[in-house]
Amino acid sequence: MYDGVLILESLRTGTTLDGIPLAVRKLSRIGVTGMSAAQPPVWTIMEFQVEDEHEKALAEALRDALDKPGWYADWHNADEVVVVFPGRIFRYPRGDQAARAEAQAHGRTLAIPEPQLDWTD
Repeated sequence: MYDGVLILESLRTGTTLDGIPLAVRKLSRIGVTGMSAAQPPVWTIMEFQVEDEHEKALAEALRDALDKPGWYADWHNADEVVVVFPGRIFRYPRGDQAARAEAQAHGRTLAIPEPQLDWTD
């Protein structure tokens, strides 16, 4: 089982995610500071769980559905971290700081503000 976070405003207009069962644990709306010029000031955050058998399908779907620039989604289990950007998926063992740094460097190329490159590791 993976635990994750998806900012719903990160999805491209017209996106539909179906056929991937997610357990929504929490929905919240928050005002954000320090966002990029391309990001809205209010976000809808969905905390979710996805079963191991559906995780890869979710990663592939979000790889193609996340808007550019400046967005990603992430999830993790006890052993692995998954970070999905538009067009790219990073997977690495928890605690692998070199792999985390590589994913963060990619996020910077997408103009993601530094404070947002703080997913659970």
